Amino acid sequence: MVTGMEKPNLGPFVYESRRVIVIDKPCGWLSVPSRQGEEDARLCVGRVLEAQLGTRLWPVHRLDAEVSGLLLFAKDADAHRLLCAGFEHQQVRKTYLAWSAGPLPDQHRVRVTERWQSLLLRGKKRAYVHRAGKEAVTMATPLAVEGHRILWQLCPKTGRPHQLRVELFLHGCPILGDSLYGSTLPWPCGVALRAFELNLTDLEGRQELSLPPKISLLSDGQDYLSGGRAWKSALASSSGRSTHSACPAP
Repeated sequence: MVTGMEKPNLGPFVYESRRVIVIDKPCGWLSVPSRQGEEDARLCVGRVLEAQLGTRLWPVHRLDAEVSGLLLFAKDADAHRLLCAGFEHQQVRKTYLAWSAGPLPDQHRVRVTERWQSLLLRGKKRAYVHRAGKEAVTMATPLAVEGHRILWQLCPKTGRPHQLRVELFLHGCPILGDSLYGSTLPWPCGVALRAFELNLTDLEGRQELSLPPKISLLSDGQDYLSGGRAWKSALASSSGRSTHSACPAP
């Protein structure tokens, strides 16, 4: 819990307008307060941002605490309504990158996209396949195989809890650092899953909200492959911890 002299700030912001703010959520932070409320000691993006900006914010979507990347908040109720409708009707296309253990599943080929579909049910801690679950659809593209590691581009068509983490586990490629779904291999911070891009081209009301067609964590000239490699290298350098060790991080 953040108290006293501790005043964490988030920034620089990836994008900000009068009605919308997009941040790069750090791993380990909650998107919104958990059910434990004040008893949960983890930092919360929504609360910190509201204190930092001195205004109320409306969360539009969420990322697991272990996951980093693009997270969008509305600054007014009408913007929140428009954005939530866009997410619900799949007008916002999300792209994630993930590093997983190998080997590459037999039916997959590098740079060839496959459609993953399953019925997922959310349990107390984990999601799992169940005939009473909700349909989960993911477009999955292995971008590179580097030793015993695979870089994936993942585009979820639905937004089920833990969807991408479960799907990679089901395909025998658990995300690095994701011990909840079978990984025994380390990642310097959280799990190796990052929300890299929001494509807003088809979002109704986009111009009204002064949003660009695309918001991305890729630098100019980067593609997903180079962006994924740069992400891994930057984390390894900042932590001093190898992402190729066979031993779990402490």
